[in-house]
Amino acid sequence: MTTLRVFNELTPKAPDLETTDAAVIATTLAAEGIKFERWHLEKNLPHDASSDEILSAYQFEIDKLMKETGYQSFDVITMEASHPQKNVLRAKFFAEHTHSEDEIRFFVRGRGLFTMHVDDKVFELTCEKDDLVNVPAGIPHWFDMGDTPNFTCIRLFDSSDGWIATYTGSGIANNFSKLQS
Repeated sequence: MTTLRVFNELTPKAPDLETTDAAVIATTLAAEGIKFERWHLEKNLPHDASSDEILSAYQFEIDKLMKETGYQSFDVITMEASHPQKNVLRAKFFAEHTHSEDEIRFFVRGRGLFTMHVDDKVFELTCEKDDLVNVPAGIPHWFDMGDTPNFTCIRLFDSSDGWIATYTGSGIANNFSKLQS
C-alpha cells in the first residue's frame, strides 16, 4: 500500500506522520515541492510485458508528462530478484544523492521506497503500481528496491545521458527504513 512516513532526521524510529491517504500524501509532499499522483489506469499488461508494450500502453500519459515537464526522453526500467546486478544497483540507489534534473518515476508494477531529505525532515514514500513521483532537481534522496526487487517504472529524462547522481557523502540513509520484501 502506498504509504508516506515523515520523520525528523534525528528521530528515525518515530515518524511524526504516517498515512496511506493519497490526498494527504500529495499535499504533504507538495509543500516541499515534490509531486505525487495516483493514476487509476486500467492497463492490462502481462507481467512480462516488453518495454515497447509498456511504452505503447502508457504513451498518452508519457506524452502529457513530457509536455508538462519539457523532458525529451524516457525509458522503462524493470528490476527483478533474478537480476545479476541487483545488489550493486541497490547500493548505488540507496546512497543519498541529488540530480541536476528532476527524478520522475511512474510505477507500472511492483513497489519501491523513495526517501527524500529536505532540511531537517525525512519523507519515506513507499510507491506502488499507479504511483507517480517527481523529486525535483537538487533534493537529496535515495531509493530502496528491497532484497527481492520486483518493479517496473517508466522514467523521464531531460538529457540523453540518463540517470546521473551526485552523491552527498552522507550516511543518513543507513539510519532509516529499507523496503521490506
